[in-house]
Amino acid sequence: MAFFRLTRVSRRLLKSSVSATPSSSSVFPSQQHIYLSKPVTTTRHYINSLLNYPLWNHNYDVLNKGTDFHHEKLLGVGWNYKLVAGMSSVVEGNPKKDDKEESGGVGVKEASWVDLYLPEGARGYAKLARLDKPIGTWLLAWPCMWSIALAADPGSLPSFKMMGLFGCGALLLRGAGCTINDLLDRDIDTKVDRTRLRPIASGLLTPFQGLQFLGLQLFLGLGILLQLNNYSRVLGASSLLLVFSYPLMKRFTFWPQAFLGLTINWGALLGWTAVKGSLEPTIVLPLYLSGVCWTLVYDTIYAHQDKEDDVKVGVKSTALRFGDNTKLWLTGFGTASMGLLALSGLSADLGWQYYASLVAASGQLGWQIGTADLSSRTDCSKKFVSNKWFGAIIFSGVVLGRTFQ
Repeated sequence: MAFFRLTRVSRRLLKSSVSATPSSSSVFPSQQHIYLSKPVTTTRHYINSLLNYPLWNHNYDVLNKGTDFHHEKLLGVGWNYKLVAGMSSVVEGNPKKDDKEESGGVGVKEASWVDLYLPEGARGYAKLARLDKPIGTWLLAWPCMWSIALAADPGSLPSFKMMGLFGCGALLLRGAGCTINDLLDRDIDTKVDRTRLRPIASGLLTPFQGLQFLGLQLFLGLGILLQLNNYSRVLGASSLLLVFSYPLMKRFTFWPQAFLGLTINWGALLGWTAVKGSLEPTIVLPLYLSGVCWTLVYDTIYAHQDKEDDVKVGVKSTALRFGDNTKLWLTGFGTASMGLLALSGLSADLGWQYYASLVAASGQLGWQIGTADLSSRTDCSKKFVSNKWFGAIIFSGVVLGRTFQ
């Protein structure tokens, strides 16, 4: 229905455009200052705009809201809209390197569900917590789920209650970590192309608003932590030292990804204690260290997106430390991760299904390392996001290996 409405509107616009005089300088002169980032000159010869400007393109999302156009409020500070062929609006901003290479210099930012469905006042906070980018929550949650599944009794499924609590906790703690990171890095974020439009760096939210939001996130996280046993409460609270210190590490060491690994995989320790009430070092320590090595793989690939900006700003990363030898280092860390996972499974006496999953996970990790184009931001991002499947493979292996033990 919306398609036919747009077709009729397009035909009317085309009809009126053909009859326009040569002195016409814009599609909608009276509203040019609203929709156009710079003047657009019309021509007297038109091809069907439905062919030139499809309703859906892989480079951008067309926001079809009838005749209502959402202006700068949709994505916050720094973005504007341009009317294309009098028919649709696309989001425009500063291009990244890959955008210039692939689309001839036209940079485009896609609107997320946060922009489309949340009220204006909530969008900044949702983006501060990275609700529009769930991969971080997955990467935090998977080690927790591995540990909970390992702690299940032989022949039993993991505790759904614990998985639910830890899933909510991962969402909250990941959001709190991002808020802390953006508060501490707000001066750096303005100088990095990928981060300059984050809510605090762009001015969409003030640092005080960020602090208030952080307090709310930590308060809700405390409510989840109090549902666990005393041992787990102490262990969980101790992770805050890592959470608050990690964002500072890029200023002092080339190994901030290692500190991230120590932080984001804390759930590998906490999940077991939440079920058992104590630690079993022979099982959970190899699991924890395997997660650290895994993090060094995926976050080094991620860091290659910003290596040029990092040099300019003066911050450090393993991407800069490893340089041209990155894939050799990643192969070593990937091998160590898989070996430690195998050791944890042996200590837990898991069934053969677990080791079959390790073979599949090794293939996925090897594919990432072998095919990653470290000079392409787009490819580095895709490889990074694919790690949610690595975590899912390991989790399914643990569940099957424990259930059919």
